[in-house]
Amino acid sequence: MLKTSIAGPTAAASVNAAPQGTVPAIRWALASLSLSMLLSSLGTSIANVGLPTLAHAFNASFQQVQWVVLAYLLAITTLIVSVGRLGDIFGRRRLLLVGIGLFTVASVVCGIAPNLWLLIAARAVQGLGAATMMALTMAFISETVPKEKTGSAMGLLGTMSAVGTALGPSLGGVLIAGMGWQAIFLVNVPLGLLAFVLTRRYLPLDRQHLSKGNSSFDAVGTLLLALTLAAYALAMTTRHGDAGSNGQRGFGLLNMALLLVAVWGAAQFVSAEARVASPLIRLTAFRNAVLRSSLVINLLVATVMMATLVVGPFYLSRALGLSAAQVGLVLSIGPMLCALSGFVAGRMVDRWGTQRMVIAGLIAAALGALALSVLPGMFGIQGYIIAVAVLTPGYQLFQAANNTAVMVEVPTDQRGAISGLLNLSRNLGLITGASAMGAVFAFASGATDIATAQPEAVAHGMRITFSVAAALVLVAIAHALASQRSVGRHTVATP
Repeated sequence: MLKTSIAGPTAAASVNAAPQGTVPAIRWALASLSLSMLLSSLGTSIANVGLPTLAHAFNASFQQVQWVVLAYLLAITTLIVSVGRLGDIFGRRRLLLVGIGLFTVASVVCGIAPNLWLLIAARAVQGLGAATMMALTMAFISETVPKEKTGSAMGLLGTMSAVGTALGPSLGGVLIAGMGWQAIFLVNVPLGLLAFVLTRRYLPLDRQHLSKGNSSFDAVGTLLLALTLAAYALAMTTRHGDAGSNGQRGFGLLNMALLLVAVWGAAQFVSAEARVASPLIRLTAFRNAVLRSSLVINLLVATVMMATLVVGPFYLSRALGLSAAQVGLVLSIGPMLCALSGFVAGRMVDRWGTQRMVIAGLIAAALGALALSVLPGMFGIQGYIIAVAVLTPGYQLFQAANNTAVMVEVPTDQRGAISGLLNLSRNLGLITGASAMGAVFAFASGATDIATAQPEAVAHGMRITFSVAAALVLVAIAHALASQRSVGRHTVATP
């Protein structure tokens, strides 16, 4: 495997020394990180199933209660890089404990909220805690396991993320039926307390000692980045006017204005980061081909994966005639396969290297997307399941290899920020995919309302959408191969 450090070759040797500690201590440390990742992903998926109940409980419209989900996602998207950088400056273990504490306390407030607006505010705080956990769990891997086991650890985190995503809807449904909507938030409290105890007991103290000149926090950059990301996320998720149930109509003047704000904010952010002594994101890091390529490919693949969640339910219900319960069961197959394949994917990365496994994962994802455009029309539900069984393990293999390729060589004082960037690129891909791939599906189906569209129109939309998705993964493969060739030439030329 090629060694390319984001900070240059001199930093890599001192960064990745195997952490000191016994095997049981390492396992307990991984357990604490895994639980943090599980909680943050569970917080996303478990609330979706409760939206109808919340609308009834608070006598609110769907547009109002959907902010219970959006507030959480916006907080993660806008703040994940900033909290990663804060961990680099003030200590990742200390900030991770703060994040777990915020998540747990906010879960209590969510569970006892007397009105919808307090619930939404508490969900935003919960999202801040989740952003901290997502960014810092990945950043902690290099300080927790030996370098040669990094892929396995990344695969474990991917497994826990998938478990949280798959468990959320079913667990949420059971809790709401048995104890009411409050339980979907209060269930996080004992898990959060356990994560706090394990983190405090088993995670190592930060060993980096930043110089005074590099320890200031970039408040201006943080505000500009948050503004930019919030504007973009709102532009992609806000809908107005007479939209069909597919949610894709109504991209109007407000959305365009928000996109312009995002573009302006991005330009201002880059300008600010070039001038500040201790930037939130070091722009020189993007000179590294591995990081640049990983972020772009991560965004493209996440965009494709979101298509399964946006298009899948409509195809399964309208084209194949499945009931709501059957649709939910079929949609859970993907996350379950991700959960089962995560650790295996990590072991494959450790054995065969990140470069090979990035390409292998992308090829499997491309084949899976292509299969989704063809097999369901030929074999029905069996074809859909076969295609998903190819796509999702490929995605998990790519994630484990891609995250390992970046994080294994990151210097200590940048791990939090770079981990935040990786998570951010994935989140932006999911947000973009929900809007863009949904728009492709709506256009290709030719229906004003997908919920009432004819099965043939929905099936045609499915074929076109996943043909586009396969093309996007092919672009990602080409990008990855070009990046690997570039890194190879640089390595050969460097004495």
